[in-house]
Amino acid sequence: MSPASLPSQRTGAAAPNPGPAGAGATPPTPPTPSTPPAPPTQQDISAEIAAAHARAAAAVAAGAAPPDHPPRDFAPYRSSVSRHPRQPLVSVGDPEAAELRGPVFGVTDVTETDADLTRQHLGEPLGERITVSGRVTDRAGRPVRGQLVEIWQANASGRYAHQRDQHPAPLDPHFTGVGRCLTDDLGRYRFTTIKPGAYPWRNHDNAWRPAHIHFSLFGTAFTQRLVTQMYFPGDPLFPYDPILQSVTDQAARERLVAAYDHALSVPEWSLGYRWDIVLDGPAATLPDPEEGS
Repeated sequence: MSPASLPSQRTGAAAPNPGPAGAGATPPTPPTPSTPPAPPTQQDISAEIAAAHARAAAAVAAGAAPPDHPPRDFAPYRSSVSRHPRQPLVSVGDPEAAELRGPVFGVTDVTETDADLTRQHLGEPLGERITVSGRVTDRAGRPVRGQLVEIWQANASGRYAHQRDQHPAPLDPHFTGVGRCLTDDLGRYRFTTIKPGAYPWRNHDNAWRPAHIHFSLFGTAFTQRLVTQMYFPGDPLFPYDPILQSVTDQAARERLVAAYDHALSVPEWSLGYRWDIVLDGPAATLPDPEEGS
């Protein structure tokens, strides 16, 4: 092949590769790193909460029914906006198939120690000991009997006994923070535990969650499940928390707050809080948007 037939010598061919930088080539300009946006401030989040509540109130005033579920795309709750389902639910062909693959709970599986979170380890946990009790009913006020109630929570320092919780607060070797019980014939449940502490989270700058206990309840079938949160009265963090404030109806929001009940307090042992749970109807306890239930 003659030199005139080489690709680099053809008329209109691309110029030869200039070779590595330093041999006459112009090195590419590195991209300018973009500055990450500053996290929203509490003032930003509070303004968004107020605007969302105003829109919800205006809709109800115009004739809309109060929402029966916190909105999944509640903008002040940043991670919910990006992770909530956007597609319609998929109907399963056999509704019993889900139950066949679900866990089985029996009376013999639940012991007395399961409901006392202060007696699950060799030592006693640190913190304010509390008793939490109430009734689980349906919309007509009828007791929901023999149903599993589960709870999980942070310790008194505001830290969960979970590897994903890296909050620099002390762990308590005598507190795991999980418990369960079965409702009795009157629909009553009862737990002895430690009042959880508030903890920071990264929804926005200087974000703190109010003290709360997570509740999970099963109805008459495994597929009938409610996950929600119970809060404590008078918590100053209520107005600043976008998870609680995603419940835009004030009356429904107040139903998530327990009441101090002196009759439940055990002398020289624990303070008592009463929190009743309604599974359905207009006075229902709303599900928890954090858990996606």
